[in-house]
Amino acid sequence: MRVALHTRLAEGREAEYAEAHRHVPPALVDAIRGAGVQRWTIWRSGLELFHMIECDDYEAMLARLEALPVNVAWQERMGELLETAHDYSDSGARAILPTIWDLEGEPPG
Repeated sequence: MRVALHTRLAEGREAEYAEAHRHVPPALVDAIRGAGVQRWTIWRSGLELFHMIECDDYEAMLARLEALPVNVAWQERMGELLETAHDYSDSGARAILPTIWDLEGEPPG
């Protein structure tokens, strides 16, 4: 499944956010892959961040990563840089952006 999300950087934290993502801990990358994620891409426009996640099951991925120490530490770091963070709670699973149109013909989400 593909999931699109929106988060927002805190003003003035753009460079720190980019630098942090040049050094994502290998243990976190392994945990994300182990939670069924095949691809996770983040785009930035000003302070707006758009995420595209390709995974087996988004809700299961959130549940698997939510309390994992390496993810908790990463989310704490991201919390310093973001105005609107990625939500790993049950309500976060409902915060995905709806699909309006897809060239590949995938039906809307």
